[in-house]
Amino acid sequence: MTTPDPGHVFRSDCPSRPILDQIADKWSMMVLAVLDEPRRFNEIKRRLEGVTQRVLTQTLRRLERNGMIVRRVLATSPVGVEYSRTPLGESLGEPFDRLYAWTVDNAAEIRAHQMDYDRREPATNPGG
Repeated sequence: MTTPDPGHVFRSDCPSRPILDQIADKWSMMVLAVLDEPRRFNEIKRRLEGVTQRVLTQTLRRLERNGMIVRRVLATSPVGVEYSRTPLGESLGEPFDRLYAWTVDNAAEIRAHQMDYDRREPATNPGG
């Protein structure tokens, strides 16, 4: 097996780009975190404060398309839909848990840097 060119990931045609975009998306990661057990759409929406129905629907579709979750139609009246993680989606658990722990561990330091930066830089020029 050959080692991929590390610069390849930065090219626009790299096949990993859309996957990285999805994984790095805040709603995708939150949905995967909420799906620690199978859940219905409205339960997911209630647990993710701030997500719109449209954004949640798009996120679930992308996750399903990428094989990270599975959608199951329930034979209830009215018909319900339940979402759960696939083994592929489950495999993101460990790296996500490490990233989340890093975020929690460093939140105070990051916030201090942000406040220091905001004191030095005018708010009207966020791009530098």
